[in-house]
Amino acid sequence: MLRKVAMLDLRRLRLLRELRRRGTITAVAEALSYSPSAVSQQLAALEREAGVRLLEPTGRRVRLTAQADLLVAHTEVLLEEMERAEAALARSLNETVGTLRVAAFQTAVLNLVPQALAKLEQEHPGLRVEVTELDPEVAVTALVAGEFDIVVGEEYPGHPLPRSRQTERTDLLTDELRLVTSAGWSERSLPELASRPFVMEPPGTTARDWATAVCRQAGFEADVRYTTTDLQIHLRLVERGLAAALVPDLSGPGDRPGVVARRLLGRPRRQIFTTVRRGASVHPKIAAFTTALTSGKDAAAAG
Repeated sequence: MLRKVAMLDLRRLRLLRELRRRGTITAVAEALSYSPSAVSQQLAALEREAGVRLLEPTGRRVRLTAQADLLVAHTEVLLEEMERAEAALARSLNETVGTLRVAAFQTAVLNLVPQALAKLEQEHPGLRVEVTELDPEVAVTALVAGEFDIVVGEEYPGHPLPRSRQTERTDLLTDELRLVTSAGWSERSLPELASRPFVMEPPGTTARDWATAVCRQAGFEADVRYTTTDLQIHLRLVERGLAAALVPDLSGPGDRPGVVARRLLGRPRRQIFTTVRRGASVHPKIAAFTTALTSGKDAAAAG
Protein backbone atom coordinates (compact mmCIF):
# COMPACT_ATOMS: atom_id res chain seq x y z
CA MET A 1 0.00 0.00 0.00
CA LEU A 2 2.75 2.47 0.91
CA ARG A 3 4.47 1.88 -2.40
CA LYS A 4 1.26 2.68 -4.27
CA VAL A 5 0.50 5.91 -2.39
CA ALA A 6 3.34 7.65 -4.22
CA MET A 7 1.62 6.85 -7.54
CA LEU A 8 -1.74 8.36 -6.62
CA ASP A 9 -2.93 11.03 -9.04
CA LEU A 10 -3.62 14.35 -7.28
CA ARG A 11 -6.35 15.32 -9.77
CA ARG A 12 -8.19 12.10 -9.03
CA LEU A 13 -7.77 12.65 -5.32
CA ARG A 14 -9.39 16.06 -5.78
CA LEU A 15 -12.38 14.34 -7.41
CA LEU A 16 -12.65 11.98 -4.45
CA ARG A 17 -12.61 14.94 -2.09
CA GLU A 18 -15.34 16.66 -4.13
CA LEU A 19 -17.44 13.51 -3.95
CA ARG A 20 -17.10 13.58 -0.17
CA ARG A 21 -18.22 17.25 -0.16
CA ARG A 22 -21.04 17.05 -2.71
CA GLY A 23 -22.45 13.59 -2.12
CA THR A 24 -23.08 12.37 -5.68
CA ILE A 25 -21.05 11.76 -8.82
CA THR A 26 -23.57 13.84 -10.78
CA ALA A 27 -23.03 16.83 -8.48
CA VAL A 28 -19.25 16.50 -8.84
CA ALA A 29 -19.57 16.32 -12.62
CA GLU A 30 -21.78 19.43 -12.77
CA ALA A 31 -19.49 21.41 -10.48
CA LEU A 32 -16.30 20.55 -12.35
CA SER A 33 -17.71 20.50 -15.91
CA TYR A 34 -17.14 16.78 -16.43
CA SER A 35 -19.55 14.10 -17.55
CA PRO A 36 -20.68 11.67 -14.82
CA SER A 37 -19.08 8.81 -16.73
CA ALA A 38 -15.74 10.65 -16.84
CA VAL A 39 -15.84 11.19 -13.06
CA SER A 40 -16.69 7.51 -12.52
CA GLN A 41 -13.82 6.44 -14.76
CA GLN A 42 -11.34 8.65 -12.92
CA LEU A 43 -12.48 7.37 -9.54
CA ALA A 44 -12.22 3.78 -10.78
CA ALA A 45 -8.67 4.51 -11.91
CA LEU A 46 -7.93 5.94 -8.46
CA GLU A 47 -9.16 2.72 -6.87
CA ARG A 48 -6.76 0.75 -9.03
CA GLU A 49 -3.90 3.05 -8.07
CA ALA A 50 -4.73 2.78 -4.37
CA GLY A 51 -5.22 -0.98 -4.50
CA VAL A 52 -8.21 -0.78 -2.15
CA ARG A 53 -11.93 -0.22 -2.55
CA LEU A 54 -12.81 3.45 -2.21
CA LEU A 55 -16.51 3.47 -3.11
CA GLU A 56 -19.39 1.18 -2.28
CA PRO A 57 -22.93 1.28 -3.67
CA THR A 58 -25.83 2.43 -1.50
CA GLY A 59 -29.04 2.35 -3.51
CA ARG A 60 -28.50 4.42 -6.65
CA ARG A 61 -25.61 6.30 -5.09
CA VAL A 62 -22.16 5.49 -3.82
CA ARG A 63 -20.52 6.27 -0.50
CA LEU A 64 -16.91 6.52 0.53
CA THR A 65 -15.28 3.65 2.38
CA ALA A 66 -13.17 4.14 5.50
CA GLN A 67 -10.08 3.95 3.29
CA ALA A 68 -11.47 6.67 1.03
CA ASP A 69 -12.12 8.91 4.05
CA LEU A 70 -8.50 8.37 5.06
CA LEU A 71 -7.30 9.40 1.60
CA VAL A 72 -9.48 12.53 1.63
CA ALA A 73 -7.96 13.61 4.94
CA HIS A 74 -4.47 13.31 3.44
CA THR A 75 -5.62 14.96 0.22
CA GLU A 76 -6.40 18.18 2.10
CA VAL A 77 -2.78 18.31 3.29
CA LEU A 78 -1.40 17.47 -0.15
CA LEU A 79 -3.46 20.14 -1.90
CA GLU A 80 -2.44 22.80 0.60
CA GLU A 81 1.23 21.87 0.18
CA MET A 82 0.80 21.96 -3.59
CA GLU A 83 -0.56 25.52 -3.31
CA ARG A 84 2.46 26.49 -1.21
CA ALA A 85 4.84 24.83 -3.66
CA GLU A 86 3.32 26.67 -6.63
CA ALA A 87 3.53 29.94 -4.70
CA ALA A 88 7.18 29.35 -3.85
CA LEU A 89 7.97 28.57 -7.48
CA ALA A 90 6.20 31.73 -8.65
CA ARG A 91 8.05 33.84 -6.07
CA SER A 92 11.35 32.60 -7.48
CA LEU A 93 10.64 34.43 -10.76
CA ASN A 94 11.45 38.08 -11.42
CA GLU A 95 7.96 39.09 -12.51
CA THR A 96 4.33 38.27 -11.73
CA VAL A 97 2.85 36.47 -14.71
CA GLY A 98 0.17 33.92 -15.56
CA THR A 99 -3.61 33.97 -15.26
CA LEU A 100 -5.58 34.92 -12.16
CA ARG A 101 -9.24 33.82 -12.07
CA VAL A 102 -11.37 36.09 -9.90
CA ALA A 103 -14.99 35.64 -8.79
CA ALA A 104 -16.65 38.71 -7.29
CA PHE A 105 -20.13 39.94 -6.39
CA GLN A 106 -21.81 42.65 -8.44
CA THR A 107 -20.95 45.86 -6.59
CA ALA A 108 -17.34 44.74 -6.21
CA VAL A 109 -17.16 44.21 -9.97
CA LEU A 110 -18.62 47.69 -10.48
CA ASN A 111 -16.71 49.70 -7.90
CA LEU A 112 -13.73 47.81 -6.46
CA VAL A 113 -12.31 45.48 -9.08
CA PRO A 114 -11.86 48.01 -11.96
CA GLN A 115 -9.44 50.14 -9.92
CA ALA A 116 -7.46 47.02 -9.04
CA LEU A 117 -7.34 45.93 -12.69
CA ALA A 118 -6.06 49.33 -13.82
CA LYS A 119 -3.31 49.22 -11.20
CA LEU A 120 -2.31 45.67 -12.16
CA GLU A 121 -2.08 46.58 -15.84
CA GLN A 122 0.48 49.22 -14.95
CA GLU A 123 2.49 47.27 -12.39
CA HIS A 124 2.17 43.67 -13.68
CA PRO A 125 1.51 43.74 -17.44
CA GLY A 126 2.31 40.03 -17.74
CA LEU A 127 -0.56 39.08 -15.43
CA ARG A 128 -3.85 38.18 -17.12
CA VAL A 129 -6.88 38.65 -14.85
CA GLU A 130 -10.21 36.99 -15.66
CA VAL A 131 -13.22 38.23 -13.66
CA THR A 132 -16.58 36.50 -13.24
CA GLU A 133 -19.54 38.00 -11.40
CA LEU A 134 -20.79 35.35 -9.00
CA ASP A 135 -22.61 35.10 -5.69
CA PRO A 136 -20.10 34.52 -2.86
CA GLU A 137 -21.83 31.42 -1.52
CA VAL A 138 -21.52 29.76 -4.92
CA ALA A 139 -18.11 31.23 -5.66
CA VAL A 140 -16.40 29.85 -2.55
CA THR A 141 -17.54 26.34 -3.43
CA ALA A 142 -16.16 26.80 -6.94
CA LEU A 143 -12.92 28.17 -5.46
CA VAL A 144 -12.37 25.00 -3.42
CA ALA A 145 -13.03 22.95 -6.55
CA GLY A 146 -10.27 24.84 -8.37
CA GLU A 147 -12.41 26.92 -10.74
CA PHE A 148 -11.19 30.26 -9.33
CA ASP A 149 -8.04 31.49 -7.60
CA ILE A 150 -9.60 34.19 -5.41
CA VAL A 151 -13.11 35.23 -4.41
CA VAL A 152 -14.20 38.73 -3.45
CA GLY A 153 -17.22 38.17 -1.22
CA GLU A 154 -19.72 39.95 1.01
CA GLU A 155 -21.24 39.05 4.36
CA TYR A 156 -24.30 40.75 5.84
CA PRO A 157 -24.59 41.57 9.55
CA GLY A 158 -26.12 38.75 11.56
CA HIS A 159 -25.83 36.32 8.65
CA PRO A 160 -22.31 34.82 8.72
CA LEU A 161 -21.29 32.69 5.78
CA PRO A 162 -20.06 29.15 6.44
CA ARG A 163 -16.27 28.86 6.68
CA SER A 164 -14.43 26.11 4.82
CA ARG A 165 -11.37 24.39 6.26
CA GLN A 166 -9.91 24.43 2.75
CA THR A 167 -9.86 28.23 2.49
CA GLU A 168 -8.29 31.32 4.06
CA ARG A 169 -10.27 34.54 4.41
CA THR A 170 -9.04 38.13 4.71
CA ASP A 171 -11.48 40.89 5.69
CA LEU A 172 -10.99 43.87 3.38
CA LEU A 173 -13.41 46.67 4.33
CA THR A 174 -16.91 47.34 5.62
CA ASP A 175 -19.67 48.91 3.55
CA GLU A 176 -22.50 50.77 5.27
CA LEU A 177 -26.05 49.69 4.43
CA ARG A 178 -28.60 52.43 3.76
CA LEU A 179 -32.29 52.99 3.40
CA VAL A 180 -32.94 54.58 0.01
CA THR A 181 -36.14 56.26 -1.11
CA SER A 182 -37.30 58.50 -3.90
CA ALA A 183 -36.50 62.18 -3.46
CA GLY A 184 -40.21 62.82 -3.96
CA TRP A 185 -41.30 60.76 -0.96
CA SER A 186 -41.91 62.43 2.41
CA GLU A 187 -41.02 59.42 4.60
CA ARG A 188 -37.68 59.78 6.38
CA SER A 189 -37.34 56.55 8.41
CA LEU A 190 -37.87 52.85 7.91
CA PRO A 191 -40.96 52.50 10.19
CA GLU A 192 -42.70 55.21 8.16
CA LEU A 193 -42.40 53.04 5.04
CA ALA A 194 -44.56 50.16 6.26
CA SER A 195 -47.20 50.79 3.58
CA ARG A 196 -44.73 51.46 0.75
CA PRO A 197 -43.55 48.81 -1.78
CA PHE A 198 -39.98 47.49 -1.62
CA VAL A 199 -37.47 46.00 -4.02
CA MET A 200 -35.22 43.30 -2.56
CA GLU A 201 -32.91 40.51 -3.61
CA PRO A 202 -34.38 37.00 -4.12
CA PRO A 203 -35.56 34.83 -1.21
CA GLY A 204 -32.82 32.63 0.18
CA THR A 205 -30.04 35.18 -0.31
CA THR A 206 -28.38 36.61 2.78
CA ALA A 207 -29.12 40.14 1.55
CA ARG A 208 -32.85 39.30 1.43
CA ASP A 209 -32.78 37.61 4.83
CA TRP A 210 -31.03 40.63 6.34
CA ALA A 211 -33.40 43.18 4.74
CA THR A 212 -36.47 41.19 5.80
CA ALA A 213 -35.19 41.03 9.38
CA VAL A 214 -34.48 44.78 9.46
CA CYS A 215 -38.03 45.58 8.35
CA ARG A 216 -39.47 43.21 10.94
CA GLN A 217 -37.38 44.88 13.63
CA ALA A 218 -38.92 48.16 12.47
CA GLY A 219 -42.37 46.69 13.12
CA PHE A 220 -43.67 45.60 9.70
CA GLU A 221 -43.52 42.92 7.03
CA ALA A 222 -42.12 44.44 3.84
CA ASP A 223 -44.35 44.52 0.77
CA VAL A 224 -41.79 43.16 -1.69
CA ARG A 225 -43.16 43.81 -5.17
CA TYR A 226 -39.89 43.65 -7.09
CA THR A 227 -37.15 41.01 -6.85
CA THR A 228 -33.74 41.17 -8.49
CA THR A 229 -30.09 40.58 -7.67
CA ASP A 230 -29.11 43.67 -9.66
CA LEU A 231 -28.73 46.57 -7.24
CA GLN A 232 -28.67 49.03 -10.14
CA ILE A 233 -32.25 47.96 -10.89
CA HIS A 234 -33.05 48.54 -7.20
CA LEU A 235 -31.80 52.11 -7.51
CA ARG A 236 -33.61 52.66 -10.79
CA LEU A 237 -36.94 51.62 -9.25
CA VAL A 238 -36.29 53.90 -6.27
CA GLU A 239 -35.37 56.77 -8.57
CA ARG A 240 -38.69 56.37 -10.39
CA GLY A 241 -40.63 56.40 -7.11
CA LEU A 242 -41.75 52.80 -7.47
CA ALA A 243 -40.11 51.27 -4.39
CA ALA A 244 -37.92 51.74 -1.36
CA ALA A 245 -34.76 49.67 -0.95
CA LEU A 246 -31.99 48.73 1.46
CA VAL A 247 -28.67 48.89 -0.34
CA PRO A 248 -24.95 49.25 0.43
CA ASP A 249 -22.99 52.43 -0.19
CA LEU A 250 -20.87 50.77 -2.89
CA SER A 251 -23.95 50.31 -5.06
CA GLY A 252 -23.83 54.09 -5.62
CA PRO A 253 -27.04 55.59 -4.20
CA GLY A 254 -25.24 58.91 -3.81
CA ASP A 255 -24.75 59.09 -7.58
CA ARG A 256 -28.51 59.15 -8.28
CA PRO A 257 -30.01 62.66 -8.15
CA GLY A 258 -33.53 61.32 -7.61
CA VAL A 259 -32.56 59.08 -4.68
CA VAL A 260 -32.16 59.93 -0.99
CA ALA A 261 -29.93 57.65 1.10
CA ARG A 262 -30.51 57.61 4.85
CA ARG A 263 -28.68 55.95 7.71
CA LEU A 264 -30.29 53.02 9.48
CA LEU A 265 -30.48 52.54 13.25
CA GLY A 266 -27.13 51.22 14.46
CA ARG A 267 -25.44 51.97 11.13
CA PRO A 268 -25.23 48.32 9.97
CA ARG A 269 -22.42 47.38 7.60
CA ARG A 270 -21.68 44.40 5.41
CA GLN A 271 -18.19 42.90 5.48
CA ILE A 272 -16.28 42.65 2.22
CA PHE A 273 -13.57 40.00 2.16
CA THR A 274 -11.30 37.92 -0.04
CA THR A 275 -11.00 34.14 0.13
CA VAL A 276 -8.34 31.85 -1.37
CA ARG A 277 -7.50 28.18 -1.07
CA ARG A 278 -5.44 27.45 2.01
CA GLY A 279 -1.76 27.88 1.23
CA ALA A 280 -2.33 30.15 -1.78
CA SER A 281 -2.42 33.56 -0.09
CA VAL A 282 1.34 34.07 -0.56
CA HIS A 283 1.23 33.41 -4.31
CA PRO A 284 2.55 36.53 -6.10
CA LYS A 285 -0.45 36.90 -8.40
CA ILE A 286 -2.89 36.68 -5.50
CA ALA A 287 -0.79 39.02 -3.36
CA ALA A 288 -0.60 41.50 -6.25
CA PHE A 289 -4.37 41.48 -6.76
CA THR A 290 -5.10 41.81 -3.04
CA THR A 291 -2.67 44.72 -2.75
CA ALA A 292 -4.23 46.46 -5.75
CA LEU A 293 -7.72 45.86 -4.38
CA THR A 294 -6.77 47.27 -0.99
CA SER A 295 -5.05 50.34 -2.41
CA GLY A 296 -8.10 51.22 -4.49
CA LYS A 297 -10.80 50.58 -1.92
CA ASP A 298 -10.81 54.06 -0.38
CA ALA A 299 -11.07 55.73 -3.78
CA ALA A 300 -13.88 53.38 -4.76
CA ALA A 301 -15.80 54.02 -1.55
CA ALA A 302 -15.35 57.77 -1.93
CA GLY A 303 -16.34 57.73 -5.58
